Amino acid sequence: MARASPLLLIILVLGSSFATYNLVTMIIHYGSSESNAVEDGALFFDPITEMPAHVRNRKTSKAPFHVALTATDAPYNKWQCRIMYYWYKRQKNLPGSEMGGFTRILHSGKPDNLMDEIPTVVVDPLPAGLDRGYIVLNRPWAFVQWLEKTTIEEEYVLMAEPDHIFVRPLPNLAHGGHPAAFPFFYIRPDQNEKVIRKFYPEEFGPVTNVDPIGNSPVIIRKDLIAKIAPTWMNISLKMKNDPETDKAFGWVLEMYAYAVASALHGVRHILRKDFMLQPPWDLETTDKYIIHYTYGCDYNLKGELTYGKIGEWRFDKRSHLRGPPPRNLTLPPPGVPESVVTLVKMVNEATANIPNWDTS
Repeated sequence: MARASPLLLIILVLGSSFATYNLVTMIIHYGSSESNAVEDGALFFDPITEMPAHVRNRKTSKAPFHVALTATDAPYNKWQCRIMYYWYKRQKNLPGSEMGGFTRILHSGKPDNLMDEIPTVVVDPLPAGLDRGYIVLNRPWAFVQWLEKTTIEEEYVLMAEPDHIFVRPLPNLAHGGHPAAFPFFYIRPDQNEKVIRKFYPEEFGPVTNVDPIGNSPVIIRKDLIAKIAPTWMNISLKMKNDPETDKAFGWVLEMYAYAVASALHGVRHILRKDFMLQPPWDLETTDKYIIHYTYGCDYNLKGELTYGKIGEWRFDKRSHLRGPPPRNLTLPPPGVPESVVTLVKMVNEATANIPNWDTS
């Protein structure tokens, strides 16, 4: 696989507007000494087919990872962070866990009322208007700042999100220079080659070098994410400023940007379908590590899914944009999949045990 020259990487990541250019020049120095693709030759074989067997056989000692999630100070974000942190604490010290420290990276630019409850580092949001209403563009910029200003003892980082719940203790699924990631069925670089090639030229290799992933969940060595993050930041801005790309990728644009940025640095991911499940489409939590409750769960009283139509019973995080859900949510009716039942039970346990829940 071809490696990036420093000049070509800089050309690829520079923003297309003056405001973007200023931001790029402000952060590009974070990775300037590492602008070449990853040098470790072991990174250039295909981890998708080769790595799982190695991962199963590799463990000789623990390799803790630091849990890092980006967040805003919106009420909707806060209550999800509190539930996520509750289950992190519950799972952290159980057998099989390699979970280390925890940081909420708060990209609102100022402290909030959860500073004493959740370990938090405050970073700046993007300059006003630069995200063009797409708030997740702040995520890569938040990681760039956090990696610059913070020292963590762990060698690895888990990039997580507020709507993640740890179902069981999470081991380190990465292997050396190969991060571990969850493959999303809707991230399809191979079906979007025309757009991908705007940011990942042919000289870098086939478009299949771009993994079908987002930035979360990903467990990655911190030196690798320190190299990738500025490129991820700048590719995100370039994609948002390109009308064709913005239209093609929509709300998953920042996910594609991370996948492309990783490929530009020669980093391939181990794809772990057991990393995460997404109710209501995934029916069981067996042998999975994280519940991602991004989708609404709507059912009639017979336990039948009514997706796209508000159900007689429902759980949808978007029903609670202005404040936390109440304690002791009603459990789903008989016949609803185990994954949804487990999700609601875990939310109920967390809210029952988090002090001052109604103040989220």
